[in-house]
Amino acid sequence: MPADTDLIKLYSTRILALASEIPHATRLDAPDATVKKRSPLCGSTVTVDVQVTDGRISGFGQDVKACALGQAAASVTGAAVIGRNLSELEAARDGLRAMLKSGGPVPDAPFEGFEVLEPARDYKNRHASILLSIEATTEALDQALRSDCA
Repeated sequence: MPADTDLIKLYSTRILALASEIPHATRLDAPDATVKKRSPLCGSTVTVDVQVTDGRISGFGQDVKACALGQAAASVTGAAVIGRNLSELEAARDGLRAMLKSGGPVPDAPFEGFEVLEPARDYKNRHASILLSIEATTEALDQALRSDCA
């Protein structure tokens, strides 16, 4: 298990700055889909609203109740999601998961900001919180696209 000093280093200035400036931190009035995800381990929650135009996210809002790592991940997600399609979100989600769980590379642009969370690899109990925003966003876009096809 990592030492306490390693945990302190994990909460770097960059992570804390991202956590304090989460883009699109206001819920949407008329979303095409809404998804709320919760980490059972730590209780972090993220609620994501999306609006979709031509298969891409055109509007985004999120309510984030998470640790600084989850907030930083939500910040990176919020900064990159407008204009993204489902395959791009799935690649970012899968890339972040692989980066955390199996030492994979940092996700490709525009999600390369997840690089700041590489030190969290050793903190498996933080992974679920870090993944909440990108997972909820991917699920919300998928729901919106499926309901649009109905």
